[in-house]
Amino acid sequence: MNPPDESIVQIDGPWRHRSVSAGGTRFHVVELGEGPLVLLLHGFPQFWWSWHHQLTSLAEAGFRAAAVDLRGYGGSDKPPRGYDLITLARDAAGLIRALGEASATVVGHDWGGLLAWTMGVYQPRVVQRLVVVSAPHPLRIRTAMATDLRGQAWAARHTFGFQLPVGPERLLLRDDAAQVGRMLRAWAAPGWPDSGSERLYRSAFQIPGVAHCALEYHRWAVRSVLRPDGLRYARRMRTPIRVPTLQLHGSLDPCVLPRSAQGTGRYVEAPYRWRLIEGVGHFPQEEGPDAFDAELFPWLAEPRPASQGHRSG
Repeated sequence: MNPPDESIVQIDGPWRHRSVSAGGTRFHVVELGEGPLVLLLHGFPQFWWSWHHQLTSLAEAGFRAAAVDLRGYGGSDKPPRGYDLITLARDAAGLIRALGEASATVVGHDWGGLLAWTMGVYQPRVVQRLVVVSAPHPLRIRTAMATDLRGQAWAARHTFGFQLPVGPERLLLRDDAAQVGRMLRAWAAPGWPDSGSERLYRSAFQIPGVAHCALEYHRWAVRSVLRPDGLRYARRMRTPIRVPTLQLHGSLDPCVLPRSAQGTGRYVEAPYRWRLIEGVGHFPQEEGPDAFDAELFPWLAEPRPASQGHRSG
Protein backbone atom coordinates (compact mmCIF):
# COMPACT_ATOMS: atom_id res chain seq x y z
CA MET A 1 0.00 0.00 0.00
CA ASN A 2 1.46 3.35 -1.03
CA PRO A 3 1.79 6.06 1.62
CA PRO A 4 -0.52 9.08 1.31
CA ASP A 5 0.73 12.13 -0.54
CA GLU A 6 0.45 15.79 0.37
CA SER A 7 -2.98 16.11 -1.25
CA ILE A 8 -4.45 14.53 1.88
CA VAL A 9 -4.10 17.84 3.74
CA GLN A 10 -6.00 19.77 1.06
CA ILE A 11 -9.22 19.39 3.04
CA ASP A 12 -12.25 21.15 1.61
CA GLY A 13 -13.94 23.89 3.59
CA PRO A 14 -14.82 27.58 3.49
CA TRP A 15 -11.10 28.37 3.56
CA ARG A 16 -8.59 28.55 0.71
CA HIS A 17 -5.32 26.68 0.38
CA ARG A 18 -2.16 28.53 -0.64
CA SER A 19 1.49 27.78 -1.24
CA VAL A 20 3.60 30.58 0.27
CA SER A 21 7.39 30.88 0.05
CA ALA A 22 9.38 32.35 2.92
CA GLY A 23 13.16 32.32 3.14
CA GLY A 24 13.44 29.79 0.32
CA THR A 25 11.06 27.31 1.94
CA ARG A 26 7.56 26.57 0.64
CA PHE A 27 4.74 26.44 3.16
CA HIS A 28 1.18 25.21 2.89
CA VAL A 29 -1.11 27.88 4.36
CA VAL A 30 -4.88 27.74 4.86
CA GLU A 31 -6.65 31.11 5.08
CA LEU A 32 -10.09 32.43 5.89
CA GLY A 33 -11.46 35.89 6.61
CA GLU A 34 -10.42 39.50 6.28
CA GLY A 35 -8.97 41.81 8.89
CA PRO A 36 -5.97 41.76 11.23
CA LEU A 37 -3.79 38.71 10.63
CA VAL A 38 -3.76 35.84 13.14
CA LEU A 39 -1.07 33.24 12.40
CA LEU A 40 -1.94 29.77 13.76
CA LEU A 41 0.91 27.34 14.50
CA HIS A 42 0.14 23.68 15.23
CA GLY A 43 1.96 21.15 17.37
CA PHE A 44 2.99 17.48 17.38
CA PRO A 45 1.80 15.13 15.91
CA GLN A 46 -0.63 17.26 13.94
CA PHE A 47 -0.90 19.71 11.01
CA TRP A 48 -2.94 22.81 10.13
CA TRP A 49 -6.23 20.98 10.73
CA SER A 50 -5.79 21.38 14.49
CA TRP A 51 -7.05 24.96 13.98
CA HIS A 52 -10.06 24.25 11.75
CA HIS A 53 -12.52 25.42 14.42
CA GLN A 54 -10.65 28.68 14.94
CA LEU A 55 -10.23 29.38 11.23
CA THR A 56 -14.00 29.73 11.06
CA SER A 57 -14.56 31.49 14.38
CA LEU A 58 -11.73 33.98 13.84
CA ALA A 59 -13.01 34.83 10.37
CA GLU A 60 -16.52 35.37 11.73
CA ALA A 61 -15.05 37.69 14.38
CA GLY A 62 -13.40 39.91 11.77
CA PHE A 63 -9.90 38.47 11.59
CA ARG A 64 -7.81 37.03 8.78
CA ALA A 65 -6.87 33.60 10.08
CA ALA A 66 -3.93 31.72 8.53
CA ALA A 67 -3.11 28.19 9.68
CA VAL A 68 0.23 26.88 8.44
CA ASP A 69 1.78 23.44 8.12
CA LEU A 70 5.09 23.91 9.93
CA ARG A 71 8.38 23.01 8.28
CA GLY A 72 8.43 19.25 7.76
CA TYR A 73 4.69 18.74 8.13
CA GLY A 74 1.70 18.29 5.84
CA GLY A 75 1.97 20.12 2.55
CA SER A 76 5.02 22.21 3.48
CA ASP A 77 8.61 21.53 2.42
CA LYS A 78 10.57 18.89 4.30
CA PRO A 79 14.21 19.96 4.11
CA PRO A 80 16.91 17.90 5.84
CA ARG A 81 17.64 20.54 8.46
CA GLY A 82 16.28 23.67 10.10
CA TYR A 83 14.26 22.14 12.94
CA ASP A 84 15.67 24.35 15.68
CA LEU A 85 13.37 26.95 17.21
CA ILE A 86 15.47 29.84 15.94
CA THR A 87 15.08 28.78 12.30
CA LEU A 88 11.42 27.99 12.85
CA ALA A 89 10.86 31.47 14.28
CA ARG A 90 12.52 32.91 11.19
CA ASP A 91 10.17 30.80 9.06
CA ALA A 92 7.10 32.19 10.82
CA ALA A 93 8.32 35.79 10.66
CA GLY A 94 8.97 35.36 6.95
CA LEU A 95 5.48 33.95 6.49
CA ILE A 96 3.89 37.01 8.09
CA ARG A 97 5.75 39.25 5.67
CA ALA A 98 5.01 36.94 2.73
CA LEU A 99 1.33 37.21 3.60
CA GLY A 100 1.62 40.95 3.13
CA GLU A 101 1.65 42.07 6.76
CA ALA A 102 4.27 43.74 8.92
CA SER A 103 3.07 41.98 12.08
CA ALA A 104 0.41 39.62 13.39
CA THR A 105 -1.08 38.01 16.44
CA VAL A 106 0.69 34.66 16.79
CA VAL A 107 -1.20 31.70 18.25
CA GLY A 108 0.83 28.55 18.87
CA HIS A 109 -0.01 25.15 20.34
CA ASP A 110 2.52 22.65 21.74
CA TRP A 111 5.61 22.95 19.49
CA GLY A 112 3.88 25.86 17.81
CA GLY A 113 3.68 27.41 21.27
CA LEU A 114 7.41 26.99 21.90
CA LEU A 115 7.90 28.58 18.50
CA ALA A 116 5.60 31.46 19.49
CA TRP A 117 7.62 32.11 22.66
CA THR A 118 10.79 32.11 20.56
CA MET A 119 9.29 34.61 18.12
CA GLY A 120 8.55 36.92 21.03
CA VAL A 121 12.31 37.14 21.70
CA TYR A 122 13.93 36.60 18.30
CA GLN A 123 11.30 38.24 16.04
CA PRO A 124 9.48 40.74 18.29
CA ARG A 125 8.84 43.28 15.52
CA VAL A 126 6.46 40.94 13.70
CA VAL A 127 4.50 39.95 16.84
CA GLN A 128 1.59 42.10 18.00
CA ARG A 129 0.36 39.64 20.62
CA LEU A 130 1.11 36.07 21.66
CA VAL A 131 -1.36 33.33 22.48
CA VAL A 132 0.43 30.23 23.75
CA VAL A 133 -1.45 26.97 24.21
CA SER A 134 -0.22 23.89 26.11
CA ALA A 135 3.36 25.18 26.05
CA PRO A 136 5.40 26.68 28.89
CA HIS A 137 8.17 29.13 28.10
CA PRO A 138 11.16 27.08 26.82
CA LEU A 139 13.22 27.88 29.91
CA ARG A 140 10.33 26.96 32.20
CA ILE A 141 9.84 23.55 30.58
CA ARG A 142 13.59 22.89 30.79
CA THR A 143 13.44 23.55 34.52
CA ALA A 144 10.37 21.36 34.96
CA MET A 145 11.98 18.48 33.06
CA ALA A 146 15.12 18.69 35.19
CA THR A 147 13.47 19.08 38.61
CA ASP A 148 10.15 17.21 38.37
CA LEU A 149 11.45 13.79 37.41
CA ARG A 150 8.38 11.80 38.51
CA GLY A 151 6.04 14.37 37.05
CA GLN A 152 6.97 16.36 33.95
CA ALA A 153 10.02 14.32 32.94
CA TRP A 154 7.96 11.12 33.07
CA ALA A 155 5.04 12.76 31.25
CA ALA A 156 7.40 13.77 28.44
CA ARG A 157 9.36 10.51 28.33
CA HIS A 158 8.44 10.09 24.66
CA THR A 159 10.83 12.97 23.89
CA PHE A 160 13.75 10.98 25.27
CA GLY A 161 12.70 7.91 23.32
CA PHE A 162 12.67 9.98 20.14
CA GLN A 163 16.43 10.59 20.47
CA LEU A 164 17.23 7.14 19.08
CA PRO A 165 17.95 6.97 15.34
CA VAL A 166 15.50 5.48 12.81
CA GLY A 167 13.61 3.27 15.26
CA PRO A 168 11.19 5.90 16.58
CA GLU A 169 10.09 6.80 13.04
CA ARG A 170 9.37 3.15 12.30
CA LEU A 171 7.43 2.75 15.52
CA LEU A 172 5.28 5.80 14.81
CA LEU A 173 4.45 4.60 11.29
CA ARG A 174 3.84 0.95 12.16
CA ASP A 175 0.31 -0.43 11.71
CA ASP A 176 -1.04 2.56 9.81
CA ALA A 177 0.52 5.06 12.29
CA ALA A 178 -1.45 3.53 15.16
CA GLN A 179 0.96 5.09 17.68
CA VAL A 180 -0.11 8.57 16.57
CA GLY A 181 -3.68 7.71 17.49
CA ARG A 182 -2.58 6.31 20.83
CA MET A 183 -0.68 9.52 21.67
CA LEU A 184 -3.64 11.71 20.75
CA ARG A 185 -5.98 9.68 22.97
CA ALA A 186 -3.49 9.46 25.84
CA TRP A 187 -2.88 13.21 25.92
CA ALA A 188 -6.50 14.31 25.55
CA ALA A 189 -9.39 14.13 27.98
CA PRO A 190 -11.78 11.22 27.41
CA GLY A 191 -13.93 11.63 24.31
CA TRP A 192 -11.36 13.06 21.91
CA PRO A 193 -10.30 12.51 19.18
CA ASP A 194 -13.29 11.34 17.20
CA SER A 195 -12.58 8.69 14.60
CA GLY A 196 -12.46 11.20 11.74
CA SER A 197 -9.88 13.43 13.42
CA GLU A 198 -7.71 10.48 14.39
CA ARG A 199 -7.85 9.17 10.82
CA LEU A 200 -6.72 12.54 9.45
CA TYR A 201 -3.77 12.86 11.82
CA ARG A 202 -2.65 9.28 11.31
CA SER A 203 -2.81 9.67 7.52
CA ALA A 204 -1.03 13.03 7.46
CA PHE A 205 1.78 11.63 9.61
CA GLN A 206 2.41 8.99 6.95
CA ILE A 207 3.20 11.54 4.23
CA PRO A 208 6.81 10.69 3.27
CA GLY A 209 9.30 12.58 5.40
CA VAL A 210 6.87 13.85 8.04
CA ALA A 211 7.72 11.33 10.77
CA HIS A 212 11.45 12.03 10.52
CA CYS A 213 11.04 15.81 10.33
CA ALA A 214 8.63 15.88 13.27
CA LEU A 215 11.09 13.99 15.44
CA GLU A 216 13.92 16.34 14.48
CA TYR A 217 12.18 19.05 16.55
CA HIS A 218 12.47 16.84 19.64
CA ARG A 219 16.02 15.81 18.83
CA TRP A 220 17.23 19.39 18.54
CA ALA A 221 15.55 20.33 21.81
CA VAL A 222 17.38 17.62 23.79
CA ARG A 223 20.69 17.37 21.95
CA SER A 224 21.31 21.11 21.82
CA VAL A 225 21.00 21.68 25.57
CA LEU A 226 24.77 21.49 26.21
CA ARG A 227 25.91 22.48 22.70
CA PRO A 228 26.96 26.05 21.89
CA ASP A 229 23.80 26.69 19.84
CA GLY A 230 21.57 25.51 22.67
CA LEU A 231 23.46 27.52 25.27
CA ARG A 232 23.19 30.64 23.11
CA TYR A 233 19.47 30.01 22.68
CA ALA A 234 18.94 29.65 26.44
CA ARG A 235 20.83 32.88 27.14
CA ARG A 236 18.86 34.77 24.50
CA MET A 237 15.54 33.43 25.79
CA ARG A 238 16.18 35.12 29.13
CA THR A 239 15.25 38.33 27.31
CA PRO A 240 11.79 39.31 28.60
CA ILE A 241 8.78 38.99 26.31
CA ARG A 242 7.48 42.51 25.72
CA VAL A 243 4.26 41.83 23.83
CA PRO A 244 0.88 41.11 25.46
CA THR A 245 0.62 37.39 26.12
CA LEU A 246 -2.29 35.05 26.80
CA GLN A 247 -1.37 31.58 28.03
CA LEU A 248 -4.02 28.85 27.83
CA HIS A 249 -3.71 25.35 29.24
CA GLY A 250 -5.97 22.34 29.69
CA SER A 251 -6.60 21.38 33.32
CA LEU A 252 -6.32 17.67 32.45
CA ASP A 253 -3.21 17.86 30.27
CA PRO A 254 -1.11 14.75 31.06
CA CYS A 255 1.63 15.57 28.53
CA VAL A 256 2.58 19.07 29.68
CA LEU A 257 1.40 19.23 33.27
CA PRO A 258 -0.39 22.44 34.29
CA ARG A 259 2.09 22.93 37.13
CA SER A 260 4.89 22.89 34.55
CA ALA A 261 3.23 25.69 32.61
CA GLN A 262 2.48 27.86 35.62
CA GLY A 263 5.22 30.29 36.49
CA THR A 264 5.85 31.32 32.90
CA GLY A 265 4.63 34.83 33.63
CA ARG A 266 8.03 35.68 35.08
CA TYR A 267 9.38 35.78 31.51
CA VAL A 268 6.83 38.37 30.35
CA GLU A 269 7.24 42.12 30.89
CA ALA A 270 3.93 43.03 29.28
CA PRO A 271 0.25 42.42 30.02
CA TYR A 272 0.01 38.71 30.72
CA ARG A 273 -2.93 36.45 31.42
CA TRP A 274 -2.97 32.80 32.48
CA ARG A 275 -6.12 30.75 31.97
CA LEU A 276 -6.71 27.10 32.86
CA ILE A 277 -9.47 25.59 30.73
CA GLU A 278 -11.36 23.01 32.75
CA GLY A 279 -12.18 19.54 31.49
CA VAL A 280 -9.77 19.37 28.55
CA GLY A 281 -6.33 17.89 28.00
CA HIS A 282 -3.44 18.76 25.73
CA PHE A 283 -5.55 19.88 22.74
CA PRO A 284 -7.98 22.47 24.16
CA GLN A 285 -8.68 24.20 20.83
CA GLU A 286 -10.09 20.91 19.53
CA GLU A 287 -11.35 19.20 22.67
CA GLY A 288 -13.33 22.24 23.82
CA PRO A 289 -13.40 24.81 21.00
CA ASP A 290 -16.22 26.85 22.54
CA ALA A 291 -14.45 27.14 25.90
CA PHE A 292 -11.20 27.93 24.10
CA ASP A 293 -12.80 30.68 22.03
CA ALA A 294 -14.50 32.07 25.13
CA GLU A 295 -11.03 32.85 26.52
CA LEU A 296 -9.46 33.89 23.23
CA PHE A 297 -11.93 36.39 21.79
CA PRO A 298 -12.53 38.69 24.77
CA TRP A 299 -8.77 38.96 25.14
CA LEU A 300 -8.28 39.76 21.45
CA ALA A 301 -10.99 42.42 21.71
CA GLU A 302 -9.24 44.26 24.54
CA PRO A 303 -7.13 47.22 23.39
CA ARG A 304 -4.61 46.23 26.06
CA PRO A 305 -5.09 42.96 27.97
CA ALA A 306 -5.20 43.48 31.72
CA SER A 307 -2.59 41.59 33.68
CA GLN A 308 -3.72 42.39 37.23
CA GLY A 309 -4.72 39.27 39.08
CA HIS A 310 -3.78 36.92 36.28
CA ARG A 311 0.00 36.68 36.49
CA SER A 312 1.46 33.45 37.85
CA GLY A 313 5.09 33.28 38.82
